[in-house]
Amino acid sequence: MASGWAKDGAVQEQIDSTVQDGIEEARQRLRNQGPSLTICEECEAPIPEARRQAVPGVRLCIACQAEADRHQTHRANYNRRGSKDSQLR
Repeated sequence: MASGWAKDGAVQEQIDSTVQDGIEEARQRLRNQGPSLTICEECEAPIPEARRQAVPGVRLCIACQAEADRHQTHRANYNRRGSKDSQLR
């Protein structure tokens, strides 16, 4: 079966790559210095044990982290591996 220039599974590889890039970006934003706090440094709400274990060095509760993420400047989510320009070069 003809599939053009892309090899089998190329679409899934692009999806996996985009997800992996997002995970790496999130890990870079984490401030995992020292132990996780038990109380949010913004609103003083308790941080659940499961969150403290899942996110090393967590400083904010889920609500405060969601608010901080909304204000975070994101770089463009552009997957160069899947762009036509990268395929032509």
